[in-house]
Amino acid sequence: MNTLLFSIKRFDGKHSWVQDYRLPYATDTLLGCLTKIREQQDPTLNFTSACRHAICGSCAIRVNGSAFLACETQIDDLITTYQSHRFVLEPLAHFKVIRDLVVDFDPVAEKEKNFKPWLIERDDRHDHLQSQSDFHKIAAPADCIMCGMCASECRELNYETGNYPGPFILNKVYRYLRDSRDGAHEERVHVVLDNDLWKCIHCQQCTTKCAKKIPIADEISFMRRQALSMGETNSMGARHAYSFYNDVRKTGKLNETMLALHTEGMYKTLKNRIPFAMRMVVAGKMNPLDMPRPIKGIKDVRKLYEFSQTIQKED
Repeated sequence: MNTLLFSIKRFDGKHSWVQDYRLPYATDTLLGCLTKIREQQDPTLNFTSACRHAICGSCAIRVNGSAFLACETQIDDLITTYQSHRFVLEPLAHFKVIRDLVVDFDPVAEKEKNFKPWLIERDDRHDHLQSQSDFHKIAAPADCIMCGMCASECRELNYETGNYPGPFILNKVYRYLRDSRDGAHEERVHVVLDNDLWKCIHCQQCTTKCAKKIPIADEISFMRRQALSMGETNSMGARHAYSFYNDVRKTGKLNETMLALHTEGMYKTLKNRIPFAMRMVVAGKMNPLDMPRPIKGIKDVRKLYEFSQTIQKED
């Protein structure tokens, strides 16, 4: 009979260590295994759970470096995914750890208040009615269970030291931005712009790991487009996006030599990028004298641009 080995990262408030636990193989969920370990082997093991039906989001942890909702994760699926019966369990990344697999959500909840995650009614509203189409715009983002898995896997948060709020807070902003009853449209766009909306690197980890399959990366793209439509184009993120847009329309490919200049401006490029650019030139990765020429199919590329302009604008 195969034995399941769980190497769990423990923390008692001061010290960290890894402790191994073994269970005989049985068809079960990850949460079921954790419960067996606590009830049968070690009552000091700390983790959180409540609904056991993927509704409360409290049992999210990392397995082999990736976030999972323990209550809905089958051990058989983990064995198939990792081709192993050994699993390393850790608390979610980018959260303060309280004990073992338990993390502190309070700082995130306090940060979320800065983004006003509540309905700010329009002055001209007379009732609470919504059309079916308006409701569908907020149905997916409203499904968020605040499990934290998207934030745990967010690649930008690996390096973030500033204001970037993380994916599930951005999802909450999007939810109210799209609500037909809300009257703070521009205010919501500005608050995410002031908190580094353009820092999202579109790694898609938030969408991939979301327990409710919410397309968070698409929501972030929508908010960026809303910012551009409001004339908020004088940021590095906006200039970077327009550089891609204009280069591909002009030649069908990106002009990497000019990208930094278009994005950061002459002064910052000379200050920050010249040493890196010189190493690229020496390594043969970039030729500053080789300006891109239009590709063979550039007419078809431009037709795609023209077609995109005919598509009905997002409301």
